[in-house]
Amino acid sequence: MPVGIVVALQAGVLTALSGRYGFHRDELYFVAAGKRPDWGYVDQPPITPWLARASTALFGETPMGLRVAATLLGIATVVVVALIAREVGGGRGAQLATAIATALSSYVLAVTHMLATNTADLLLWSLIALFGLRLLRTGDGRWWLAVGAAAGLGMMNKWLVLLLLSGLAIGVAVAGPRGVLRTWWLAAGIGVAAVLTAPVVLWQASHGWPMLTVAGGISEDDGVENRVLFVPMQLLYLSPVLVPVWIAGLARPSRDAGLRWARALAIAYPVVCVELLALGGKPYYSVPLLLPLVALGAEPVLRWLARTGTVARALTGVAVAVCVAASVLIGLPVVPPTALGPVLAVNKEPGEQVGWPEFADTVAAGWARIPATERDTAVILAGNYGEAGALEYYGPERGLPQPYSPHMSYADWGPPPDRLVGPVLLIGRAEPGSPAARLITGCRPVGMHRAPANLDNDENGVRLSLCTLTEPWSTAWPQLRHFY
Repeated sequence: MPVGIVVALQAGVLTALSGRYGFHRDELYFVAAGKRPDWGYVDQPPITPWLARASTALFGETPMGLRVAATLLGIATVVVVALIAREVGGGRGAQLATAIATALSSYVLAVTHMLATNTADLLLWSLIALFGLRLLRTGDGRWWLAVGAAAGLGMMNKWLVLLLLSGLAIGVAVAGPRGVLRTWWLAAGIGVAAVLTAPVVLWQASHGWPMLTVAGGISEDDGVENRVLFVPMQLLYLSPVLVPVWIAGLARPSRDAGLRWARALAIAYPVVCVELLALGGKPYYSVPLLLPLVALGAEPVLRWLARTGTVARALTGVAVAVCVAASVLIGLPVVPPTALGPVLAVNKEPGEQVGWPEFADTVAAGWARIPATERDTAVILAGNYGEAGALEYYGPERGLPQPYSPHMSYADWGPPPDRLVGPVLLIGRAEPGSPAARLITGCRPVGMHRAPANLDNDENGVRLSLCTLTEPWSTAWPQLRHFY
């Protein structure tokens, strides 16, 4: 019942704030992808676009309607992590503390306020942890079916789940109980995962494994920064006040003889971290694994608090209050868009939820610079999927045609027909020496977008130009395609 109160409050807050800012650039992309259902996309498997399609169909194609799915995923994550606390022997107090800590942590607030691939990952990783712990505790091989189903769904959302599975596999191999590996149910679980994953893998294989290209680009472009920031961000993503809790969770299976069966989970976290450091992956990729560790650490931390004096508990309460306030400011749209500057220094995602209608206005003004007699054969060429998604959503009411972009899956949804031989309204610029600079020439500036209050986001300051295409779209498009 207390956990139910937590999730009810969580649902109320997320719903009340879900329409305060506009769509995030990624959400606009998911809405567009959901209208083109497939077994895969250049940079992701299909679950998040499918969720976007379902949520907007049921609740309306608005930020609030889209984010119903995110709210439901967030609620489910809190419930599952509280169940993990119970699975490892936590009483009602530990379950309640785990639910509150999960619901109020910075990362969870940020990714359940909006729909992202990370939103579903939180739930799926937590489910794998719960089912895996139940398997290890009971030795009942039938839980391999549940693990396989959750892993298959994880692969249909984001292939980072392979890191979690490898970490848990190494944990079981090192610390046991290894008996769970000596059962035919393991093969059955692998079969369930394979059946769920097969269409996604086949799609990627038939399209030249584009997700691996995208992942390689992330590592190449951001790998050094990701490695430098990895450890500090582990301490900050959930909340600094929760660091002692998940560290206690790491240590608990080794210290508590009754929880030795759970050591694989504690081993999985450092294994995943090492893998991410080697790959140059983003620091937040490992955060979903911190939530089960919070569940593990809740009971010993509560026992410690019960033994401390009044002063220590008061100081802890102050620290918790400060960190909760910081989490809310960072993760939820509680400040006016014009006051987002300090927040963006920590979390840039709110800035990507502001200014898209104004961006469409800027493009409409640039489109009006094209002579009326030439607009039937003109093309709007967006530089990235966020711009294209915004124009696809906001453009029709401003009299704009279907936009095109050679970025990510928008490249698969092009090219423009070869009959469109008129001016190209280019959003952004062609980098010198790039194929675009050779194919799109004669550009003259016709506008510049300024975000509301000159907000520092990715579209602030982007230039618009009228240009000429030197080859037919059908031959130019493969050369214009880009993944970053």
